Order: sequence, then C-alpha cells, then structure tokens
Amino acid sequence: MIAGAGQGRSGRNHPCRRRRRRKSLSDLAARSFSVPWSSTFLGNRLDRVFASCALPIAALLLFAAPANARDSLGVFNSWGAFRDAEIPRCYAIAESETVRGPAERKSFATVGFWPTRQIRRQFHVRLSRDRSTNSRVIVSIAGRRFRLTANRSDAWSQDKRMDAAIVAAIRSATSMTVETIGRDGEPIVDAYRLRGAATAIDAASLGCSRLGR
Repeated sequence: MIAGAGQGRSGRNHPCRRRRRRKSLSDLAARSFSVPWSSTFLGNRLDRVFASCALPIAALLLFAAPANARDSLGVFNSWGAFRDAEIPRCYAIAESETVRGPAERKSFATVGFWPTRQIRRQFHVRLSRDRSTNSRVIVSIAGRRFRLTANRSDAWSQDKRMDAAIVAAIRSATSMTVETIGRDGEPIVDAYRLRGAATAIDAASLGCSRLGR
C-alpha cells in the first residue's frame, strides 16, 4: 500500500518518490510510441498506418533518441506528462498498479496529442501480455464499459467520440481496469489509479498547444 501525501519520507509526494516516479514513467515513455489511429476500418481492425504507408523519420528516431529528448511536463501522483517536440506529440502516461496473472511486459495507459495530425486525447493501452485474437478488450471506468480496437499487445479507442468519452470518464473516476483474455485462455486484468490523470492530461494538452502551428 502506498503511503498518502504528507506521511514523512514514505509519502507519495516526497521529492525522492516523485523523482523515482518520473524516471520510471520516462523509461516507460521511451517504449510507448504508437501510431495514431485513422478513420479507416478493415473489418474489425483499425488501419493504423500513416497515409504514406511508412513511419516518418522523426517517429523512427524516437527509439534512438536520448532520454533528454523527451521533455517532462510534470508527474502527478501515478501519472506523468511528457512531450516529444521532434515528432511532435505530447502525452499523459501511467503504469498499471496491479496485474492479474503473469505479466510478459509492463502495461501502461496513455492519452496522446498529435498536433500536426489534428489528433487530441487519443486513448491507448499496452496490455501486460498478449491477448487471444478472439477476445474483446474492455476498459471499465466508474461503471462505464468501452470496447477497444486491438492487436495482440495494444488497444485503442475506436474513434474520436470514444476518445472523448473515455477521457471524460477518467476525469471523474478514481480507478480504471482493462480486461481481456490471454492467449493461454486466462484473464488479463490491468488496473490503474486515476488520481492525477486529469492534471497530467491537461499538462500534455498545454504542452502541445503551440506545436505544429
């Protein structure tokens, strides 16, 4: 159990803990690149390639860029906000607090802004392990359930309307779960705390407000 704010050196708002959280989220952010969705559906799959059918050079350079190429916009409890000015994009990001079953990798959620592509508040999650291709990915927030579009390891909202609805739900809730079935037939349940999420999303939005103009 994480100690509350103001509880000595173990408090979640202690500077040392905030630095560790920032470092953890920054390392996670280095692996969080995801291509923004397009409006083209192919059956039950969302076409997520750029119009040129190739990643732009700036996107490819993200993987090789030094850590300081990502600007930290702040850490807010379990959530952080970052900016990649070269792409450009800004995003709020959080690692899951609990995971049901064995994890193959760190799971995380992001809300992204891509100013040059006119994309705002894109919701994306990385699953803690690969899902079964026949299973749905459902995100649950304060009694509301949203079915995401997914590949093996990642899931996105289906369109801008769902992005807006998910972000609105995040702003007024305290927790969120992402559920599906793994390739082993066992449930995947990745749970998130939402304290600080709204502030991180606002910081990401502000961070990209002047980019791409």
